[in-house]
Amino acid sequence: MVSLPEELQAREAAARQRVEELQAEAAELAVRLEKARADLSRLEVTRETVAQVLAELSAAEAASDGEAHEAAELKEAPAAHGIGVMVVPPWREGLVAEVLPDVYRDIVEIVADAPGPLQAKQIVPRIGLEATTAKIEGTRGKLKRLVERGWLDEDAPGRFTLARHDGDSGRVNSR
Repeated sequence: MVSLPEELQAREAAARQRVEELQAEAAELAVRLEKARADLSRLEVTRETVAQVLAELSAAEAASDGEAHEAAELKEAPAAHGIGVMVVPPWREGLVAEVLPDVYRDIVEIVADAPGPLQAKQIVPRIGLEATTAKIEGTRGKLKRLVERGWLDEDAPGRFTLARHDGDSGRVNSR
């Protein structure tokens, strides 16, 4: 007959082995998760880049169809980053949210539909992102860019609303 202390010792050894196996599985899953996150990030950047290139091609086509004056105004505006392309054009009368890249358009539409000012941390889950510090800060940067370009207002620090322009109802024209 096995004594109680021996049985407990055998069960403890089995539990310890199971913990070690599960820790190894967790470590492997963490590596796989990080790789999947990197793939997702790369695909998001690729999608945004493709949308930007398509918008440029569309703008160039529109310019060749008789809207060269408007395209020239966009080219004269300061670039958002070093490659000379303005992702978020300045708001002006008649410009609709459809000219914005998808994520910016989604942000403007969410803010437009909100009953009051929104913070970046409230917008992040509504655009389908995980509410991590990095995603919130990235969204805050996009919100600030939309404020700089006249699409949104920042009524109080960190609280964003749709920009009110003379003669408009405050609604965004889209889709």
